Amino acid sequence: MDLSLSTRTESGRSVVAVGGEIDVYTAPRLRDQLVELVDSGHYHIVVDMREVEFLDSTGLGVLVGGLKRVGQHDGSLRLVCNQERILKIFRITGLTKVFPIHETLEEAVAATEMP
Repeated sequence: MDLSLSTRTESGRSVVAVGGEIDVYTAPRLRDQLVELVDSGHYHIVVDMREVEFLDSTGLGVLVGGLKRVGQHDGSLRLVCNQERILKIFRITGLTKVFPIHETLEEAVAATEMP
């Protein structure tokens, strides 16, 4: 399975909708998208992962890298995830303590702090 990416702005936040598999082969596309957003001044990002079927350690690394990148600009990176098999990966790795994870896009957009 491939990776689908689309980006839009919602209430002043950049929303990256991701679908498919985030793995060693596809994760660089997500990383490039996050880098491009931050480099163009978008520091409050919501990654909508509701359509993600698979996530490996490379994908986790890309998300952590994105979090660090927005953090350098006092930004935020929030995740939307409602699939137990993906949430389990975040729990096992302890990343639920690092990422704000929301069940709905509306919650994530409303919670994103803006200057």
